[in-house]
Amino acid sequence: MKSQVSLPINGCARATLLALILVFATAGCDGTRYIFSSSKDVAATPDQAGLVYEALWFAARDGVQLHGWFVPGKPGMPLVLFFHGNAANISHRVENLHYFNQLGLPVFIFDYRGFGQSRGQATSEEDLYQDARGALDYLTARAWSQSRIIYFGRSMGAAVSLQMGLEAPAAAVVMECPFTSLADIAWHTAPVSYALFGWWALDARFDNLAKIGRLATPLLIFQGDQDSIVPMQMAQRLFQKAPEPKAFHLIPGGGHSNLFQVGGEKYRQAWLDLIGGLSLSKESWAADER
Repeated sequence: MKSQVSLPINGCARATLLALILVFATAGCDGTRYIFSSSKDVAATPDQAGLVYEALWFAARDGVQLHGWFVPGKPGMPLVLFFHGNAANISHRVENLHYFNQLGLPVFIFDYRGFGQSRGQATSEEDLYQDARGALDYLTARAWSQSRIIYFGRSMGAAVSLQMGLEAPAAAVVMECPFTSLADIAWHTAPVSYALFGWWALDARFDNLAKIGRLATPLLIFQGDQDSIVPMQMAQRLFQKAPEPKAFHLIPGGGHSNLFQVGGEKYRQAWLDLIGGLSLSKESWAADER
């Protein structure tokens, strides 16, 4: 039976759920049933940033139809499989796509079920993993091998990138503003409510701290020291437990969603160092522009 990320509808449960939802900045959504939520509005499209892109549909591993964008890059560069965070959809990440494009990196970004134009509704942690597996299946069908893919996840998406890194090792895993676990975030945000009511309601664990020690691919972690959502100590704990090879970059003045903007040359160089250190497969690069 698939676990449901839900809470009973009563005053205390509503308060607890609201605290959890605020962690992921989901103001404006009803938040009475699920911690997963996103606007359906299209904030922007890649062409508005001068990017060539392909809009596409593909199936999650369990068949749910998902919507995504493929933005090509320079031949020979690894592809970034982008797992976005909660309370957003791919149309809110066009600036990120433009940034990666300036580095020459092709990017595949998609919306989880219930986010953006994607069908269905995310009701469990496993749903997001099924969506990510479907994205990887799609890329495999387009001749992108895992050895030429970087899993990049922000916030909640960092948990998805880590899970995929364990299931289907890629060239590298990049986690931006990652939390140790959903329970830790809930405790950090509303400790009293969580202690009284929240601990039994979290079927979604997103327990990155318990998983990261098993990662067998290069890891890069970015964290802002002014992140009001995820304390920088969580990212530091994850880094300490992760095996080598790994790198950690604390961005001074960085918040939860602006590291690529605030990080400047430090952020850019970290990506260039990662790419330069990868042992990419020398198979045909013709697949890059398919």
